Amino acid sequence: MKMSQQEGLGVIVEGFDPTSDEDVRQIRSAVYRDKIVVLKGQHLDPREFLALGSRFGEPATYYEPIYHHPEVPEVFVSSNVSDGEKQIGVPKTGKFWHSDYQFMPRPFDITFIYPQVVPTRNRGTYFIDLCKAYETLPEELKLAVKGTMATHSVRRYFKIRPSDVYRPLSEIIDEVDAKTPPVDFPTAYPHRHTDETILYISAGFTQSVTDAEGVSRPDLLQALLEHTGQLDESCTHPAIHLQSFEKGDILVWDNWSMVHRALHTTTPEPTVSYRVTVYDEPQSAQ
Repeated sequence: MKMSQQEGLGVIVEGFDPTSDEDVRQIRSAVYRDKIVVLKGQHLDPREFLALGSRFGEPATYYEPIYHHPEVPEVFVSSNVSDGEKQIGVPKTGKFWHSDYQFMPRPFDITFIYPQVVPTRNRGTYFIDLCKAYETLPEELKLAVKGTMATHSVRRYFKIRPSDVYRPLSEIIDEVDAKTPPVDFPTAYPHRHTDETILYISAGFTQSVTDAEGVSRPDLLQALLEHTGQLDESCTHPAIHLQSFEKGDILVWDNWSMVHRALHTTTPEPTVSYRVTVYDEPQSAQ
C-alpha cells in the first residue's frame, strides 16, 4: 500500500486491501491524522462496501428510510436517477456546510463516500478542517468561545419525503422536532480520538451559540462561521479544500473534525454516490 500527501489536505492511497488488518489500521490512523483519505482503485458491490465500513467500526443505518439502498439499508444513497418506476435514494444531498448527524446526540466518527456514477463536470466535495479553524482563532474569539454551547438542529435542511405530500407543514415540523429534537454540544469540543480541539459548528445545522449564562450570542456564531469560511458562497476562502474524485475512488474522512458541502453538477448528468457511516470506539490517534 502506497500513501502520499495531496495538495491542501488529506492523503491519496493506492493498493489498499480492504481485507488486510494492517491496511485498515494504517487507514484509520491516517483518517484522524490527515482528515481525508482517498482510496484509489476500489471495486466493491454495496455489501462489500458495507463490509469495508464495518472493519472501522459500527455502521449506522440512516434514520430516514428514503435514503436507504434497496438491498443494503445501511448504505445511504444520494442519486438523481430512478429505476424506471421510482427514485432511488435522494437527489442533491448535502448542498450546505454540515457534519453528518451533527443534529443527533451521537454523531458519526468516520464517513465513507463511494461514487458510483460520476458527472464529467462540476462534481466534488468541499471540506473545512474545524480543528485548524479553532487553532487559528484570534485569542479574543478563543476567550469568547470558552464555556459556550452550540445548539444543532436538522430543521432548516430536512428534506420533504414523498409521504409528506399534502400533509400540513405544522404536522411535519412537529414530527421532525419529536424525532430529532435540537442537541447541544460545547462550541469548542475535544476530539474523541486526538488531542485537538474542534470548533464544532456548521452553517447548515448550528442554530445558535449561548454563553455560560444561557444568553444567545448570534454575533459570536456569525464571527465563528466567517472565520471558518462557511459564509463564503464563492468557496474560495483559504480554509476551504475542494476534493475531486473519479470512479473507483472511496473518500474516507474524520466526521467530527470536518464539515463538508457537496459541489453538485450544474449539467443534467446522472450522478449516484453510496455512503456508509460508522461509530469508532475511542482510541488515541497513532
